[in-house]
Amino acid sequence: MWQIVFFNARVKRQIDDWPAGIYADFLRSVKLMSDYGVDLKMPFSKPMGSGLFELRCKGKEGIGRAFYCTFVDHEIVILHAFIKKTQKTSKRELELAKQRLKEIRK
Repeated sequence: MWQIVFFNARVKRQIDDWPAGIYADFLRSVKLMSDYGVDLKMPFSKPMGSGLFELRCKGKEGIGRAFYCTFVDHEIVILHAFIKKTQKTSKRELELAKQRLKEIRK
């Protein structure tokens, strides 16, 4: 069984504040990850390279994204989360997730 943890309290609050439909999809995806590990494929998850993954959450209110990685002892760390406003994921959001990945891998 995998444990889901957050990079910090701010990331958890961001996700907790997502609209209800997107948040519900996040909870479903996280349940799948905690039960079966990080081997989720599209449409749930997408590898972003270097051990970073994108959790793809949808609801009638829009689209949310949460970047995550795996850590020792079956931990999945949610590094960064945001609500998508454009078709493409912004470079700024991706770079922030990559920076946090580097921080926890030190």
